Amino acid sequence: MNKIGIFYGSSGGNTQGVASRIAKKLGVADNDIYDVANAKSGNLTAYDTLLLGSSTWGLGDLQDDWEGFIGEVAKTDLSNKKVALFGCGDSASYCDTFCDAMGKIYRAVKDKTTVIGSVDTAGYSFDSSEAVVNGQFVGLALDEDNENQLTDDRINAWVEIIKSAI
Repeated sequence: MNKIGIFYGSSGGNTQGVASRIAKKLGVADNDIYDVANAKSGNLTAYDTLLLGSSTWGLGDLQDDWEGFIGEVAKTDLSNKKVALFGCGDSASYCDTFCDAMGKIYRAVKDKTTVIGSVDTAGYSFDSSEAVVNGQFVGLALDEDNENQLTDDRINAWVEIIKSAI
């Protein structure tokens, strides 16, 4: 059985809410969902698949709790794991840095593991994002502030991508 752990950083609650919604769709138990403010690197090693999520703050910054935890992720052996990324951003007010935090996490893990769950940028409104590689988002990009009516459909489609990859 593929054991899934979800690790998120959330300051305003949007990314936490998204993590919970994804967990329900994938059947992930509450005790396998971690706020990175309280997580340890050892928690990462207990899972076959890691879902890592962060909101983007300021001009493309990681959520505050991720600033410390990203180093832990970078030091962890992820070679036998699959990693999927999700992030929340504001595509209207910060259209030049939309979901950049997801791109920062991607850069920390891309050479250490298999990253799954890329998403086509079609249907998104933004100008630029560090989370876009080869014309696709490196994971699930969401805008709970301006496009929350699209979130359920985007989560559902992404979960199906994840299920097929694990």
